[in-house]
Amino acid sequence: MERLIEAVLFAAAAVSVFTTLGIVYILVSESVEFFKQVPILDFLTDTQWTPLFSDPHFGIMVLLSGTAVTSLIALAVAIPLGTTIAIYLSEFATPRTREFTKPVLELLSGIPTVVFGYFALNFVTPLLQQFVPGLPGFNMLSASIVMGIMITPIISSISEDAMRAVPMALREGSYAMGATRLQTALHVVVPAAISGIAAAYILGIARAVGETMILAIAAGMQPNLTWDPREPAATITAFIVQVALGDLPHGSVGYLTIFAAGLTLMLFTLIFNILGFWLQRKFRERY
Repeated sequence: MERLIEAVLFAAAAVSVFTTLGIVYILVSESVEFFKQVPILDFLTDTQWTPLFSDPHFGIMVLLSGTAVTSLIALAVAIPLGTTIAIYLSEFATPRTREFTKPVLELLSGIPTVVFGYFALNFVTPLLQQFVPGLPGFNMLSASIVMGIMITPIISSISEDAMRAVPMALREGSYAMGATRLQTALHVVVPAAISGIAAAYILGIARAVGETMILAIAAGMQPNLTWDPREPAATITAFIVQVALGDLPHGSVGYLTIFAAGLTLMLFTLIFNILGFWLQRKFRERY
């Protein structure tokens, strides 16, 4: 019976590993076929992305710039806001306030991203146009801000769970040394929970990089090589949706672009995750 239980648990754990290996195999094998027709140097250095035009160009930097700008702005909104909410819920909120606020935050994370996309297009963009003259109807700024709001509950919920898991003895020791609640939260609780907080940040990064519908609706899906968030642009995920809904024949170079773009997105996410783990280790060494 013990061996049977071990086998079942091993099979359950192996599902995620084999799924990841299958995804990597599909992306790599199809991307190899793509790079047989498109030189990898053109893929990395071309400044245009028009794979569906009669004169095709395959400069992935166009999509990477849109993905990077929207992800960084979303994280600039979500990480400070989510961390602040987590500190408040963990250290300052009353039990009654916490019981009411946390389910509301988790309910916010369950709203379909299509709704967030139309919220960005029809509410946030007109609001920003009052403060940013000449802001077009489709832009990366409003989409990124709303995407940050969408990611905030994920970061705040996981970070708050990590902070609540810190032993109360550490807080009591800090209070005994004369520290205030804010000093205890910032200099004792947060460093002690840095592992869980970093995991929340990494999950938020992956969520931002992989977001599709908000950007497809509000960012314009125009492949422009720009680092200005006020401009419309396309991201890797938005392009994949655009091609996947089309009528391109299987095996054509236009169809294979989604696999090359998907492989690039996976590597892009991997870089963010490695950076997150590196920062996590640096904080651990510091504290």
